[in-house]
Amino acid sequence: MRPINQFLLSNGFMLSTNPCISPDFCLDWPALSQALQRGDTLRVHEASRFQTAHGDWVIVEQPANGDRAWKLTPRAGANALSVLKEGIQLKDGAAFPATFENLLLLKNHVQEADPGSTIFPRADERVARSTLGIGARFTTLHWPAVEWAMAALGIGVTANQNSIPRELVFDVDVMLANKLEKVPFPFIGTEVPEGHQGQSVEGMSHGAILSKLETGFHRRRIAWNFNADHQPIGGKFDKREQQLVEGCVLANYITFDLSPELSQNAPAGLIEVDGRVVEKVKQRLDKLGLSQSGAEFEKLLLKVWPALKKMQRRDELYRKRREALFTTQVGRSYIRELSIDELPGRTTPETTAIMLALCEELGMPISFVAPAFGFQKNLPFPDNAELRKLIQAQWDVCRAFNASIGFHSGSGKSAENYRVMGEITGSRLEIKTSGRYTYEMGRALAASSDKEDHALWLDWYRFTLDLALAGAFSDQQTERDMARSFISATVGTGVKPEKLFESIESCRAALKALTPSPDHVVFFEYNFLYVLAAGGRAEKSALGDHGPEGYRQRARFYRISDEARLRYAKAVAGYIVFLAETTGLADAARARQANDKLEKSSSYRDFIAQIGNVSN
Repeated sequence: MRPINQFLLSNGFMLSTNPCISPDFCLDWPALSQALQRGDTLRVHEASRFQTAHGDWVIVEQPANGDRAWKLTPRAGANALSVLKEGIQLKDGAAFPATFENLLLLKNHVQEADPGSTIFPRADERVARSTLGIGARFTTLHWPAVEWAMAALGIGVTANQNSIPRELVFDVDVMLANKLEKVPFPFIGTEVPEGHQGQSVEGMSHGAILSKLETGFHRRRIAWNFNADHQPIGGKFDKREQQLVEGCVLANYITFDLSPELSQNAPAGLIEVDGRVVEKVKQRLDKLGLSQSGAEFEKLLLKVWPALKKMQRRDELYRKRREALFTTQVGRSYIRELSIDELPGRTTPETTAIMLALCEELGMPISFVAPAFGFQKNLPFPDNAELRKLIQAQWDVCRAFNASIGFHSGSGKSAENYRVMGEITGSRLEIKTSGRYTYEMGRALAASSDKEDHALWLDWYRFTLDLALAGAFSDQQTERDMARSFISATVGTGVKPEKLFESIESCRAALKALTPSPDHVVFFEYNFLYVLAAGGRAEKSALGDHGPEGYRQRARFYRISDEARLRYAKAVAGYIVFLAETTGLADAARARQANDKLEKSSSYRDFIAQIGNVSN
């Protein structure tokens, strides 16, 4: 048994209320195998059925704890027990634990039998040029909503997007050893351990695939993405890049983030740069009619060259590991995104062209490139005319390289902002969104009639107030300034700043005079830190707790009522429909139909049933 599975079982954690921590979706195979052989009543996920050359497959679950098994009804002559590992014989076939190792083997069997299968994320042309990035900063509860939206609209999106290792644990053994690195969060004046959502990247990969099967989404045969976002290149990540590669083998979409290496501020010497590559990049710029002085070109080239060479090394590791694990080309291929929005200032078209040309010459063609447009998180871009000019200049370059534009910090923009993005690019874009979906959970819990849901909401809201109050009177200026700006935006103009921040008591009184609302800025900015806060405490030392207290806190969200789940799912799906329509990924008529269906969805069970119902 994996150490992480022992940790979870010894603390009473179950997959039904704490999924995706372990890479496995079966923590106790001896117990589940005995239940299968005894013929105990287990949940058969009928919608999950699929076939390979070996026979018919279905997922079976122990409802008491969420452990899953793959059940195979073999075809005549098939050696059933040899298909996956740790198999047991049943009267009507064989069963295997839902381990990560078995998932990798099953991927080959599925794609060898059916190259067009969409059970696993795959780098199809459509999702490699146009997508929406659906990030979630705290749980996996958004997945059914994403599947519903894709099914209703008939399009694939990036159904899971997480930064690794900032948001997801890159290695659970490192986590258990309490050796996770810390990530600075200046706006709360502290560092939080990596993987602050608590899930592992393998667990999220595994769970995302199982979700597509159990809801029956795979019947739609719509390709979808799993994005291993902000893969850090260089710097302190050199020593663990093999572990990052290993954890992300099921991601079909890799976003390369050069900022760790660039932050070393160690440019290459001119002698280190491949002269042939430089000459071809210059020729590319000339063909595009882009002017760049020799000094500017050389400065940028020397700055980014070490990072790009390390990106090339990482890319090669991804390629080799996938070739070793997977037997089909569709199973090995992946989408590349280059994040350059971390370079200082707004990105110029010349910089985008140079970076795309360099990647092309180094054998890493880019599907999405993310320039910096000056976006602020969760705020609309104020001037649509200016936005149109900025995007057009970038699009003229991207089109020449057959690349789409990635819009990072994409949540909270206006409908007109999104329309401009879609119109100029012809919907060849990617928009990363994440904060919106945590906020929507707050709305769902606040509106729920269930007492436990409402208690969770109030605890969550108080947590964000307490963090904001502590920050507003911190000795650290960045933390203090940010907290006060969030509080001022929450309280509004009714209280003068000098009175509001006269003391922590006066500030607390002003906040507590308000009716708790998920629309308050303090809730929006601090909410994602609650999910793994030990005991739900608003203390810096409690944040990102990967021990028993943190995971007990996380389990609260998986115990919410079906009413809250439905409210949440409808809100998430509705937002995806809005994004898809305004950016042109879905036509208006299809979006109206989807919204009509959402409006009529009256039970969570019926909502889930609609996903795999290919007749509607």
